[in-house]
Amino acid sequence: MATDNRINFWRRNTKVPGSVQPVYGAQHPPLDPRLRRTYPKDTKPKFNNLKTKKASSFHEFARSTNDAWDIDDEEDEDFLGTLTSYTPSGQHPTSPVQNQQHHQAGDTEGVVSPPRTEVQNLQDVEEENTEFEHVNGKVVKSNSDAHLNTSSVRSTLQKQQSLPVRPIIPLVARISDQNASGAPPMTVREKSRLDKFKQLLASPNTDLEELRKLSWSGIPREVRPITWRLLSGYLPANKERRELVLKRKREEYFGFIEQYYHSRTDEHYKDTYRQIHIDIPRTNPLIPLFQQPAVQEVFERILFIWAIRHPASGYVQGINDLVTPFFVVFLSEFVTEDVENFEMAALPLDTQRNIEADSFWCMSKLLDGIQDNYTFAQPGIQNKVKALEELVSRIDEDIHNHFKRYEVEYLQFAFRWMNNLLMRELPLRCTIRLWDTYQAEAEGFSHFHLYVCAAFLIEWRKEILSMVDFQGLLMLLQNLPTIHWGNEEVGLLLAEAYRLKYMFADAPSHYKR
Repeated sequence: MATDNRINFWRRNTKVPGSVQPVYGAQHPPLDPRLRRTYPKDTKPKFNNLKTKKASSFHEFARSTNDAWDIDDEEDEDFLGTLTSYTPSGQHPTSPVQNQQHHQAGDTEGVVSPPRTEVQNLQDVEEENTEFEHVNGKVVKSNSDAHLNTSSVRSTLQKQQSLPVRPIIPLVARISDQNASGAPPMTVREKSRLDKFKQLLASPNTDLEELRKLSWSGIPREVRPITWRLLSGYLPANKERRELVLKRKREEYFGFIEQYYHSRTDEHYKDTYRQIHIDIPRTNPLIPLFQQPAVQEVFERILFIWAIRHPASGYVQGINDLVTPFFVVFLSEFVTEDVENFEMAALPLDTQRNIEADSFWCMSKLLDGIQDNYTFAQPGIQNKVKALEELVSRIDEDIHNHFKRYEVEYLQFAFRWMNNLLMRELPLRCTIRLWDTYQAEAEGFSHFHLYVCAAFLIEWRKEILSMVDFQGLLMLLQNLPTIHWGNEEVGLLLAEAYRLKYMFADAPSHYKR
């Protein structure tokens, strides 16, 4: 059975000879399993059903479970209702009945009412809608209208209870890290680290080696943009030359725009542009910033120019994700409030152009080191997935044998880990922190990422071993619950990855069987 699966999985695409069908999973950030979710009786997944018939190949499984964790079209209305009913953190959610009561009582600032139950709300509705009638000189209550109103409210509440519970969107999309606005004040240690960064960056010739050492454990938000430009090789270490280099590189990028961007509708490039145009709205769909037309146009220009300047690979799905960390970091240089809800059009045009050009060049520097991930048949990714399999077989034989027992191929889940650099598995705020270390680490994106993936897999050891069927394992591995992760979890992950690298990178006999 395992042999048949392997043959089917590597079956070549008849349309593109020699190509390997890429494996893509959920488009949205992972959901939190602690959030209660209800399912209709007929569609409730049975993850532990040993008798479930498994698909004969991974492609059949992928087709049968396509977008299993995406938002259904028929639920869009309910999803929008979740967005509109969101209340900022620190406040208790209120029902429409409570909002009406507050309005009737008058707006009182600084007064926070205790949370009320639905039963209390219904009682209030009954009291407010009860009419009084005079019968034989006595005042009696008339509840006819009240019963109608409360029954409709009760049915609405029951309908809301029967709907699947959605994650709170601003929590899912939150980009801010520990040094962002609205976060607790910096500790003495964090302030000391920030002062070291500022002192190092202010020197006439920045010591890049010292900057890498300092950046490995995270870069403060205030100095992250300039530090990323330096570590990526976009800016020179000499402070006097930086402004001239920035001006020249930004003008060069917009020269490419004038020279090539009009050709996006040409016969030779229209398929590339069409694929980019399709993928852009899928990039971080839960973050409002990336749904703005102005931002999507920026991404289209960046990706199209990169694609036509790198014909060996061209545009490949997944590259669109690699723009977002740079874009957010360079945008945060000019934004004090939450970046995820910022209106890009509010910035001056020159500032928008500078952010776009800097994002293009830094993304290009990153891809220069991992371009074999995106060339024909994506050999770089295939080699890295094979290396991950060999590494895990040495690190944790139980997990490795568990995958073999249930015929789970590493390529079925790790392809996306390598193709998107774990961006689909982690919240964006965690990706930015992870890239602090990748920028500081020698060959961070091309080599160290392998050990991060191994550490990331071992992190879910207990959950993996508890799944005893093929479908349950794939669903878990493609939808890992990292929604509440922050700097602390990423720091522990990186520490474990460094330990694995120290043990295995220079020990070939321990690296391979």
